Amino acid sequence: GRAVALKRLAQEQESLLGLSEQDKRIASCIHKSYDGYYGGTEYEMQVEKALPHLVGHGAVYWQDAPDVRIDIDKGEMALLLKEQGGQISLQLDPPLIAGDLTLWRKTTPTRVSIYSMTPEIKQIASIVGNGLSVPASAKPQLVQAIAAIAPHLAIHSDLPELASHMKSVPADATLYAHLLPLQEGLRLQILVRPLPEGGWYQPGKGSKNVLGEQEGMAVQAIRDLAQEKQALQQLLNACPALQQAEQDEAALEPEWQLEHPELCLELLAELKAQPPEALQLVWPEGERFRIAGSRTLSQMRLGIKQQGEWFVASGEITLDDGRVLALRELLQMAASAPGRFLKLGDNDYLALTDSFKKRLNELNAFGEASGKDGVRINPLAAPALLELAGEVGELKADSAWRAQVKKLESLADYVPVLPSTLQAELRDYQLEGFQWLSRLAHWGVGACLADDMGLGKTVQALALLLARAAQGAALVVAPISVAMNWHSEITRFAPTLRVRAYHRERSLEDLGPFDVVITSYGLLQSEAEAFAAIHWHSVVLDEAQVIKNAATKRSQAAMALNADFKMIASGTPVENHLGELWNLFRFINPGLLGSKERFAERFANPIERGDKGARGNLKKLIQPFILRRTKTQVLSELPSRTEITLQVSLSSEERHLYEALRLEAIEKIAAMGDGGGKANPALQVLAEITKLRRFCCNPKLVIKNANIAASKLAVFADTVQELLENRHKALVFSQFVDHLAIVREWLDQKGIHYQYLDGSTPAAERKKRVDAFQAGEGDIFLISLKAGGTGLNLTAADYVIHLDPWWNPAVEDQASDRAHRMGQQRPVTIYRLVTEDTIEEKIIALHAEKRDLADSLLDGGDMAAKMDTAALLRLLKENA
Repeated sequence: GRAVALKRLAQEQESLLGLSEQDKRIASCIHKSYDGYYGGTEYEMQVEKALPHLVGHGAVYWQDAPDVRIDIDKGEMALLLKEQGGQISLQLDPPLIAGDLTLWRKTTPTRVSIYSMTPEIKQIASIVGNGLSVPASAKPQLVQAIAAIAPHLAIHSDLPELASHMKSVPADATLYAHLLPLQEGLRLQILVRPLPEGGWYQPGKGSKNVLGEQEGMAVQAIRDLAQEKQALQQLLNACPALQQAEQDEAALEPEWQLEHPELCLELLAELKAQPPEALQLVWPEGERFRIAGSRTLSQMRLGIKQQGEWFVASGEITLDDGRVLALRELLQMAASAPGRFLKLGDNDYLALTDSFKKRLNELNAFGEASGKDGVRINPLAAPALLELAGEVGELKADSAWRAQVKKLESLADYVPVLPSTLQAELRDYQLEGFQWLSRLAHWGVGACLADDMGLGKTVQALALLLARAAQGAALVVAPISVAMNWHSEITRFAPTLRVRAYHRERSLEDLGPFDVVITSYGLLQSEAEAFAAIHWHSVVLDEAQVIKNAATKRSQAAMALNADFKMIASGTPVENHLGELWNLFRFINPGLLGSKERFAERFANPIERGDKGARGNLKKLIQPFILRRTKTQVLSELPSRTEITLQVSLSSEERHLYEALRLEAIEKIAAMGDGGGKANPALQVLAEITKLRRFCCNPKLVIKNANIAASKLAVFADTVQELLENRHKALVFSQFVDHLAIVREWLDQKGIHYQYLDGSTPAAERKKRVDAFQAGEGDIFLISLKAGGTGLNLTAADYVIHLDPWWNPAVEDQASDRAHRMGQQRPVTIYRLVTEDTIEEKIIALHAEKRDLADSLLDGGDMAAKMDTAALLRLLKENA
């Protein structure tokens, strides 16, 4: 890459390091001249003389694009003959200008052909000039003359008489794939060469008759242009990788460019799969990629045995050259290979089938290194390992693995019987849910029932508890309002169970079959030792997202519980990020997802970066233990649900104050950054964002005693009055209790009867107010989002109003599902009040990324990433 003066190249060739013989031949074309006037010497490159020496050089670049390497090849002059209108035209290709020693032509954006002028070609050029026309009557003399010059240049002609006296030879219809390096990728041209030492042509294009020389004799080859074209199309159809390549249609000879090594290897595998008589590969600069062999799962030998609580897999494959690759080595190669090609050496690759590479990726995701060559796998991941074991060519397994396989196969034949004492008629999907839970309990593993809100997760879990009741006591943990619902559901649907409400009877003594202890998460935390001391037959955590944070005492209390069977029920097992899912699975099936750090490395971080392979592997790992059905899948009779965003426009005064608060927030955060010493910048930014969100709800929430009419309250008032006039009932949610207080004040002024619920409402009073609303007392139910977003059945309402958007739409969806659930007879309409051109609109925009985060894992949608400080700050700084 160094710049070297022409003078130094000319004078110091022998001492300059790195010059090849080809470089020296080029340097010999440097001309030294003397300036008689100034008395100095000049050095210049004799370009025409040097050009032929550039052919095949690996370091030639365009002067105006010094990072683009170009290929220099040796061009072949051709004489074109065409008969038309009683005249035969003769034309040299490329045209030759008198006096040229060397001619060059740019044939593609990255290729130049050099044409050297032999004495014979110069003589022909002197006759033909810029073009020559001969009358058709002179065809016999012309044919005789052309036959004499055919050995010196290619003849492209459609005149059959031209070669009538020449020997005809079969035209070679083989396609040749010319592969040239392109940085990390390749360029490809597909050409034909009708005569062995003749010129190259595009398939199906050019002259039908090709004249040339063979063993010192002029011969002709007659091309089948239609057959060449058909062969090219068949090749393109057989090579899907070419569909992903960039094609340069403007080049004289169309070429494809492939920039990524993985795509190059796919193409190479497709090309090598073609029969040799139909396609040959040409590497003008040596092979850049070489597929040393290909392997399928049927060519792998696998062994599985039990070691302690784990299963350990080992295996190997044998390559074409006799080299043996152990399973661990294969896994290491697969981990660093983006696709199905494993790098064996500098240019050598092993091609695996897609299914083989997929299984290796799964094994990398599910297993951990063990011993010298083994990979250990959690028994809970046995279903995934079972698929691999069923596809290998040779399997050696111990009795423990065979017993595990037999156990898994027997689950399909296990048909749980619904307890006759269950006083409920289960829907089909609920019966399937009970049977699924029973099979996992029979297997001895935990379960996550993740059905949509309102599909009856409680009654499905209750059926299971009833089926297991005779073997021992059960524990149900739920938020306080939901815990009370459990009490009433058991009394109604499972009267043979003995309920012990722990908030009333603080005793865990004398527990036995058919006993069910119901407690809240708060009491579980405060009485953690007492609950951990009991070995429960069954444990159910309802609304289990409550323990999503592994660092909380509530989560730690749950993890300390001992049980033969554990299950969680949650409509949103992932609310914000995958760490929550990891913690829930740590409760039901500890060890399945590995340590928190390993889970982040293998799954969470790659998935949040958009890695679909990691998401697929996680989905496969957890799928046997998680069941999720949506309302649209199983409840066709459920009334429709309509979601409407009501835009709120701020008044001019509100707008000015909002912008002032936003700019003030940015200045505060900038000052905090300069001062240092703040432990959590994200919390600082969140605090400022929360202030703006509260202002959008009502200026009085931020500016005390502000005498400004709140635009959002006005929109809410109009909406509620219209609903009441049309005899509708509505649930009204806000995450800010003091915002609800302002709304209450307006309702009182208007004499509108309502119910109210927030986190401070006692449990007994909560149930009383819910029952009152369901019985028709009050048309509006004001509820704080966190306190009433789960565990309530409020189907008396057919409208839901969200006064302010929450970060995660899953939380809002749970709240909306208080009305849109089983028992609802009317269509449900959900209003979201969103203030235009404010932080609220940006939060709604985030909903597109974060909606149904759990569904994206279970159903294949894209994952949303966690919000970091920088992202929060952008929300604050950007104008809506």
